[in-house]
Amino acid sequence: MILSIDQGTTGTTCLVFDEDGVLTGRAYREFAQHFPQPGWVEHDATEIWEVTRAVAGEALDDAGCGVGMLHAVGITNQRETVCVWDPATGEPLHRALVWQDRRTAARCDALRAAGHEALVRTRTGLVLDPYFSGTKIEWLLEHVDGLREKAQDGRAVFGTIDSWLVFNLTGEHVTEPSNASRTLLFDIARGEWDDDLCALLGVPRRALPEVRPSIGAFGTTRPEALHGHAVPVAGIAGDQQAALYGQACLDRGMGKNTYGTGSFVLLNSGAEPPLAPPGLLTTVAWGIGATTVYALEAAIFVTGAGVQWLRDGLGIIERADETEALAASLDGNDGVYFVPALTGLGSPHWDPYARGTIVGLTRGSTRAHLARATLEAMAYQTVDAIRAMETASGTPLTELKADGGATANAWLMQFQADILGVPVVVPEVRETTALGAALLAGVGVGVWTQDRVVQMWRARSRYEPAMGEDERATLLQGWSGALARTLT
Repeated sequence: MILSIDQGTTGTTCLVFDEDGVLTGRAYREFAQHFPQPGWVEHDATEIWEVTRAVAGEALDDAGCGVGMLHAVGITNQRETVCVWDPATGEPLHRALVWQDRRTAARCDALRAAGHEALVRTRTGLVLDPYFSGTKIEWLLEHVDGLREKAQDGRAVFGTIDSWLVFNLTGEHVTEPSNASRTLLFDIARGEWDDDLCALLGVPRRALPEVRPSIGAFGTTRPEALHGHAVPVAGIAGDQQAALYGQACLDRGMGKNTYGTGSFVLLNSGAEPPLAPPGLLTTVAWGIGATTVYALEAAIFVTGAGVQWLRDGLGIIERADETEALAASLDGNDGVYFVPALTGLGSPHWDPYARGTIVGLTRGSTRAHLARATLEAMAYQTVDAIRAMETASGTPLTELKADGGATANAWLMQFQADILGVPVVVPEVRETTALGAALLAGVGVGVWTQDRVVQMWRARSRYEPAMGEDERATLLQGWSGALARTLT
């Protein structure tokens, strides 16, 4: 059996798969979100580890996977979130700064104004945005008392969430290329930490983890850390890259969209890093041995998080799945649009100062309109991202593979197909991110080959577009108008 740890932004999911890729065990638990100031988002790294360890045990129990039955562990994680800890004690030295955190927006502006964008873009494939890890690490070094000195002499280390989990599981301080490529500190062509970028942000290279291939050896779990199991951690990838792998998009030109807290469209670009146009990113998909596979990416910051806001922020729904019936209760959106720029806007706009906007409200507007507008916004943002990707690649999309929790919402999937104008295909295993981590680990220990990974992918449902061109154009025009009011 293979244990997959999917450490997400709002909770941790652990799944257990057997040798045929059949799901045999599952567990999930949320953890606290901390918002110390507007635009700041933090997690308690200790809580993340404690929740992850507990959920792993529950999933193994659910699968009936006793000691001696587990073969390997795969990890996938929320990307760009930064942890800092004492390598001697394992104690965090600050809360983790989450990918959604915008506290370094002004610093990114200053770096851009100083002319550093071209260097960052060329070396990393990214843009100067607080979304990424580098300026978060710089902020910690400048604002946590004594941290810079500790980092310089080896008493403090940094890592994305995969590094934090592997450290707690095995004692190793390591990462892999897909996560490293999201830090603003990693040269994606050379496959190593970049001295110029580390110097630019004042990050001691010795405080960064060793980068190993995504499929391979990351260490053996300590039995006390994993409920008695001593097995290899054999596959790691950032959540979106793991989903690309789990969707069996292993060949150049294949792509997917994951609907989670945010949404992320990735297109496999093969063994050469593509030159991304404004609004899109070049990233590492995964590394296997000496081979690196790249992807073109569009990152949308708030999709599922918008539904969570309806539930937790406004209190107008009790459960996320209520939105499907509420949206379907209306014949149309009645001109109500929600641009969910709750943490700025990502691809293809990249406006960290944009804030959420609702337009078109009248006395007749109800919670159903807000629920529908939130679901529609997921689809509209996906259209914007895919159109930018089509322009960059010169190839129109013929089919969208979709995964993530929101694919359970049939109304949303049908609307996505309608507004995009191409079929949307949902796989049999909706938790494709977790499946991807399991597949990476399984390939890493020889349970599966990559050909077997492709054979194991199966579709659950297919949504064909049924909307007329005029209606589609009208809705998209309304969305464009709402978006124009949001951009700064």
